Amino acid sequence: MAAPVMDTCHVSCCANRTPNVVSWGRGGLIAFGTCNSVALYNPQEVRIVEVLNKHTGRVNAVQWVHKQDCSPETQLVSGGSDNNVVVWEKQDGKFTACAVCLGHSGPVCAVDALSLSSSQLLVASASSDSTVKLWTCSSDTAECLQTVSFGSGFMMDVSLALLPGSRVPVLACGGDDSRVHLYVQLNGQFQRLLTLSGHEDWVRCVEWATKDGELWLASCSQDCLIRVWRLFAKAATEPVQQTDAVLKMKENVFQVSGDEFAVTLETVLAGHENWVYGIHWQPPCVKGDSVEQPLKLLSASVDKTMILWGPEEDSGMWVELVRVGEVGGNTLGFYGCQMSPDGFMILAHAFHGALHLWHCDSNQGEWRPSVVISGHFNAVQDLSWDPEGDFIITVGSDQTTRLFTPWTRNGRSEITWHEISRPQIHGYDMQCLTMVGRFQFVSGADEKVLRVFKAPRNFVESFANISCTPLEKLLGCNDIADLPEGASTPALGLSNKAVFQGMNPLNSLATGEFALCDLTSQSSQQDSEDFNSLSNQYKESYFQPLKLTEPPTEDDLLQNTLWPEVQKLYGHGFEMFCLASDSERTVVASACKASKSEHAAILLWSTTSWKQLQSLPCHSLTVTQMAFSPNGRLLLAVSRDRTWSLWRRGNPDTDTEASFSLYANTSKDTAVHTRIIWSCDWSSDSKYFVTSSRDKKVIIWGHCGSGDSVGECEGESVTPCSSVLDVGDSATAVSICPYLCSDQSYLLAVGLENGKIVLYKWRPSEDLSSGSDWSRCGETDACQSHTLTVKRLRWRPRPGRAGHGGNEERAWVQLASAGADHVVKIFNIKISAL
Repeated sequence: MAAPVMDTCHVSCCANRTPNVVSWGRGGLIAFGTCNSVALYNPQEVRIVEVLNKHTGRVNAVQWVHKQDCSPETQLVSGGSDNNVVVWEKQDGKFTACAVCLGHSGPVCAVDALSLSSSQLLVASASSDSTVKLWTCSSDTAECLQTVSFGSGFMMDVSLALLPGSRVPVLACGGDDSRVHLYVQLNGQFQRLLTLSGHEDWVRCVEWATKDGELWLASCSQDCLIRVWRLFAKAATEPVQQTDAVLKMKENVFQVSGDEFAVTLETVLAGHENWVYGIHWQPPCVKGDSVEQPLKLLSASVDKTMILWGPEEDSGMWVELVRVGEVGGNTLGFYGCQMSPDGFMILAHAFHGALHLWHCDSNQGEWRPSVVISGHFNAVQDLSWDPEGDFIITVGSDQTTRLFTPWTRNGRSEITWHEISRPQIHGYDMQCLTMVGRFQFVSGADEKVLRVFKAPRNFVESFANISCTPLEKLLGCNDIADLPEGASTPALGLSNKAVFQGMNPLNSLATGEFALCDLTSQSSQQDSEDFNSLSNQYKESYFQPLKLTEPPTEDDLLQNTLWPEVQKLYGHGFEMFCLASDSERTVVASACKASKSEHAAILLWSTTSWKQLQSLPCHSLTVTQMAFSPNGRLLLAVSRDRTWSLWRRGNPDTDTEASFSLYANTSKDTAVHTRIIWSCDWSSDSKYFVTSSRDKKVIIWGHCGSGDSVGECEGESVTPCSSVLDVGDSATAVSICPYLCSDQSYLLAVGLENGKIVLYKWRPSEDLSSGSDWSRCGETDACQSHTLTVKRLRWRPRPGRAGHGGNEERAWVQLASAGADHVVKIFNIKISAL
């Protein structure tokens, strides 16, 4: 096709939990590994500009191939848990995999590369197979030059450079033997010429820098210390000192092709209080006709701080210049650090994958946090749009619930999506959620309890500022009256407690203070004095109200953007699996994991009283997904038992609770699907519903030929209305666009197990034998697709692109997808062009 049908609007992701997975290029792009992909992030535009998919395992190491003239890089190297090293090259404005280095028998944990000529690269890779491999890569071929074995030891990091005044490569390796090993290429092979001792624990990172004809090597370790070494060429003859003795550091001397080189310890930097995982020299810059290397070193530690080190001008003593860090949360510190080409921005990536960016205010010289993207650090299981289509909420196996919305900046045309709230940080892996109002949702996790959350006032105010929506419009909603200010989680609890400002019915506090209140149990205070005195030893981390005009930092997301939990729903016997709510937001349906029919029943809940209304037994195994029809009359459920069931609501005029009864279902004898049915959805007119299965089939059902909504034709059965569509892979997610195409056909998105998303158009037809009722109209390309299973697809409930205005927006629709590759994506699709 001339132009892509699907345009990627937003990619939400985070860095993998490995030390060497982030690299900042001279062209301004930050490359980092996210699940099995390499993401290219532009910190100025605050968005992912490209996703590189080639690895079949987690990406553990990423490194730009720097050029000596400091021009923007055109090559990138990555290593992954698939035991492969991939060399990427920029061609026609896009990065493509030009060579794959095959040979390691274990996951690759570190990579580095050195440009030997315009067409040849020297690549070093360290792996958990206790080897370091050297590769030569040219154009589209990669050849293993040498394998260096370390027996039962492991090398944690590698770094390549050229010896001063020569074109001889030197390799530094830091490992679990607490030493730094130096290898130099002699006669085509790398030989170990020197071992630098001093660290007392595993060496985590090593990095070279070139300044004034000398090499500077920094190494950091789990002994909490950083060592800086200097490698220089010794003069042919040095004068013998005849005067008083001079105190000098010990020199480690080695020879290469008749030239003598020495390595001395320049300094030892002590300032971190825990393991130092990452170090990074400030990138060199061009001044006039020469390249200048600033002597500034950045370090990142598990103590949640980054330190910028440098020598004093007068004494030359290395001192701490800047210290920044993270406060609060249950994170385990930083895994690595990088610095921008101009030295005015520094970046760290944390244990939970979050990126932390600080920029230097040129006017005041202070370092301030900057806006960055964020995302889940494990599989994303479910997502839902709010009824107005202004934001999406996602849940994942990383035990978090996250809310993303477009950020509209005053005076700027571009709109970027950001996480502005983390309503739930749980102790169980999240599985499902459903919206029950604009600012209220129900979530389910790997526990037997459903939890109901409602937005606090502080979120509504922040949402109004960031989305440029009038606060009066939001506060005018009935859903938002008398809301608490925010929420906080007890130190040993799982329930978010509401925080009120001023007087509290349970706590007589002066106005202006904040008090915690458990909305789920407004019971009387009958605790004993002993219990109270014990509780007072563990003070709650009180909520701090935020006045946000831009997306919050990771610190605030962890502590100050929680939503209070207003209800718990008990009734299921096993872990929750799926949720659905009707169009009026009055009924919620829930289902849990089940291996027997008595546990596979669907439970219905009232959203006004939060009491259980009904139990709907039919299936024999886990109900995998449910969907209410847009007219609210029917509830559709699909199951692991390869069948679907359709439940019809009673007449609300005669039945006060409008109970549901079984209207239609398939059995083992009448089922068309032969494997587990993963997903289902309704057409906007309630005339058809669709099912997708592991058997690669997608089928549309309804009252064929009648033109009536499903359930409106008494005595007429529900049968397949389409030919069986074979999508070529397990169809794990399906969704029908709420708006018809220009030719009055239905638009469907199908998510596959291989990560691809395919668009189909379907029109009712009399002749189903030819398969002409289906037409394929678009699909995601290699960069747009997920790398693992597509878990959920949801169309925006309103036409247009969120955050945009104007009449021309009605030509657009948006599709959100959640994947097992930790990524949430939003696509823009011009429906008028299909």
